[in-house]
Amino acid sequence: MTDITDHIASWLGSDELEQARERLPMVYIDAVPVRVDDHGRVTQIGLLLRGRPDGSISRAVISGRVLYGERLRDAIMRHIEKDLGPMAFPQIPSNPAPFTVAEYFPDPEVSGFHDPRQHAVSLVYVVPIKGECQPSQDALDLVWVTPQEAVSHNVRAEMTGGQDLLVRLALAHVGQLP
Repeated sequence: MTDITDHIASWLGSDELEQARERLPMVYIDAVPVRVDDHGRVTQIGLLLRGRPDGSISRAVISGRVLYGERLRDAIMRHIEKDLGPMAFPQIPSNPAPFTVAEYFPDPEVSGFHDPRQHAVSLVYVVPIKGECQPSQDALDLVWVTPQEAVSHNVRAEMTGGQDLLVRLALAHVGQLP
């Protein structure tokens, strides 16, 4: 993985980031962490509890910006380690391909994916996790739920911004949508 210090020079300050968000779509990754059985079937989905830009708290998948000059694989690894800790041991292919692309807009009516700060284009991945996870940095908590629980009314009600749709799309992609 590329060392984060390699990208510090390209990191935008808060004022610069706000100006860029007003003018350009930002590139993000979304990673749906999963546990799989010996046959590769998804048995659990990891959902983080985190604060949202509007001050609310909700369940979400791993998400974050891709830095200038950063490979997608490195961005996925960096965000998984940031949210799940260094012992998560994600199983990422050497050349990952997203299973879908999500477009987030400030207007919640445009696409079903909402981010009040910006227009963001996110490459979405399902990532099997083998190790022990400890929520860190921005993540307040982590729960592992079954596919049935993930699409239940109670769990979906805890997700905002289209995160429930991402989880449903991920489960459909892996053939596990109940």
